[in-house]
Amino acid sequence: MVNKILTHKQIQHKIKRIAYQIYEANVDETELIIAGIDGGGLSFAKKIKSVLEKITQADIVLCKVSMDKKNPLESGVTTSLNESEYQNKSIVLIDDVLNSGTTLIYGVHHFLKTPLKQLKTAVLVNRNHKKYPVKADYKGISLSTSLNEHIKVEFKAKNDLVYLA
Repeated sequence: MVNKILTHKQIQHKIKRIAYQIYEANVDETELIIAGIDGGGLSFAKKIKSVLEKITQADIVLCKVSMDKKNPLESGVTTSLNESEYQNKSIVLIDDVLNSGTTLIYGVHHFLKTPLKQLKTAVLVNRNHKKYPVKADYKGISLSTSLNEHIKVEFKAKNDLVYLA
């Protein structure tokens, strides 16, 4: 059974709201790094970047964060930017769903090896059971789900969708 959680219109509203929250927290920045975790996180980050570019004069730089989501400790985390490109800058690490917290915490750990101005996290869907003490600073929706329920996020042209499977 599939239950629709968010429609395309609702997702667009949440993207805009999160982008404005990010802007408000970084209003004095001249450059902002938007780091999307490869997959749904990167797609979500691109959508947030698009809105930010319309509402701020700051340079919005997209950074792709890659890791083996099943085993991030073994694979390590890599980014499309060199460390010097985000050093002493404000970063927002973005994923589509905060599930167990594994990918987000390994992404945070990667960036914390470098001096930063600030590091925040954003997710479209925050599930309320995690293995790690990581939280989303910006979230579209929070859900209490059982461990055997799965949140699916689909980013398709004019038909974004979040559902519970």
